[in-house]
This record gives sequence, structure tokens and C-alpha cells, in this order.
Amino acid sequence: MSWSQVGVGSMRVLAKLPLPVLRGLGKVVGRILFVLAGQRRKIALRNLELCFPEVPEAQRRAWAKETFEVFCQTFLDRSWLWFGSEELVRSRVKLEGAIEELDGATPTIIFAPHFYGMDAGGLALPLNTQREFTSIFATNPDPVLDDWFMAGRQRFGHVRMLNRADGVKPIISCLRKGGLLYLLPDMDYGKNDSVFVPFFAVENTATIPSLSRFARLGKAKVVALYNRMTPEGYVAQLTPAWENFPTDDHVADTARMNRELEAAIMTMPAQYYWVHKRFKTRPPGEPSYY
Repeated sequence: MSWSQVGVGSMRVLAKLPLPVLRGLGKVVGRILFVLAGQRRKIALRNLELCFPEVPEAQRRAWAKETFEVFCQTFLDRSWLWFGSEELVRSRVKLEGAIEELDGATPTIIFAPHFYGMDAGGLALPLNTQREFTSIFATNPDPVLDDWFMAGRQRFGHVRMLNRADGVKPIISCLRKGGLLYLLPDMDYGKNDSVFVPFFAVENTATIPSLSRFARLGKAKVVALYNRMTPEGYVAQLTPAWENFPTDDHVADTARMNRELEAAIMTMPAQYYWVHKRFKTRPPGEPSYY
């Protein structure tokens, strides 16, 4: 039996723990990782320094420490999200806000940035709509973990996972049929797939412009879903459809996307995914931030 099989089996056991106990365990593990995972700690601290140079160093360090705790808490929460009963998940994961945006058959893209509660939000949607729901994924190199992630994310509703390697056509086809697309484009996939737009204090941040392009190609409206971890579970907050989006300028649209994301991050700064190299791709001639 592989370590990944042992890990997935352990999640079945953890799913039975009371939520406060599971969250307490995650907090302890997160504090340990903050000390031991030196490289990831440095990345998180550097990201926060770049984005918030005006914030005192002590506050940035507190956010970084908390982000490790939330990372571990939300990872352990996948135990009950993916192995708990539907009744349990419904009791802990709430969809709020402009839920009426899910009605009808208008092609809809759901901008779901990398808050740690993104998998909870990914279940909140199919639990509250019968519309076909599509998300894009990258294959995990461990087949056991890959199967676990895929099964967990598709356990409710009519969910289809599309591999990034499959290209744009199946994504646009789903939208034009009136489907929902769960999109997480706030990433850096290198200079060939990105445009450089501001993100907080970093003027040139490599960002995927897929939100604007998919919305234009699929004739889709865009709403945002911001997923917040709470003591009781999760709240997935759905926004009204963005006005005047998309435009004919995908660079301006991507800059707007980052501004919308910035406002959401400021409501829960420690719950954003600061532990990856968000600014690894730089414009030609500029040195690495890391």
C-alpha cells in the first residue's frame, strides 16, 4: 500500500471527527509546517511583502502564519467534503449572495480565485443547481491522489472535469450549450499564456487572460464566487454578474479581474493562496523576485 493510499484512507477516518477537533488539528499542523517548510514560508512572506509593502512586517508575518494554518485546515476539511454525507456537507457549506444568477440557461462563467475554500465552493454550486457544471483541472502525478481529487469534485450534481491539455473547444462548447464554467485563472502559467497587469503593488504580474477570452467566445456573463472558511464550515458568496464585461480589450479585462480579486482578498487576506510563486514570470530583462 502506497503512502497516498494510506493518506486517502486516513481522510475517511478524519471525516468522522467533529469540525472543531479537525480544525484544531489543522491549526497545529499548520504551525508546525510554518516552521519546517522553510521554502514555502519564504515564498509566502515574499508575496505578502511585494503586495503590501506599506503593511508592517509583523502583520505580514502574522498573515503568513495564519495562511499556513488555513491551508492545513482546509486540506483536512476535504475529508468530510468528499467522504461525508450529503446532509453533512449541506449543513456546513452555504451558498449565499446573488444565487438567482444561476437560474435560466445563460452561459455563465464563475470566477473562483484561489482562496483555500475553493473546493467547498466547487461543491456548493452543484448542490444548489441542476445545470451542467464544468471545471478545468491539471492531472496530479500521483494516480491515487488524482482519482481522489476527481471523485471528490464530481460527487454531487452534473459536474464534468476538463483537462487543460484538451484545449479550448470543449470549454466553449459547454458554455454555448448554457452550462456553468468554474474558472480559476488567477495563476502564472508563464509568459506565453499570460499578460502583464497590476496586482496589488506589483505593476507587472503575469496573469492568464482566459476569463475575458472565454466569456467573449462563449457569449457568457461572468459572476464571482468567493469562498470563505468559517468556524461553522464555509460560505460561498456569489456576486451579481459583472457589468460591461467582457470588452474587446482582454488586457483591460484581466486588469479589472485582478482589481475585483484584490477587493475580495482584503476581506480575508490570510485565506488566499500565498504559498506559491505568484510572481515567478517577469517581463524581459527584469530579475526574479524569488
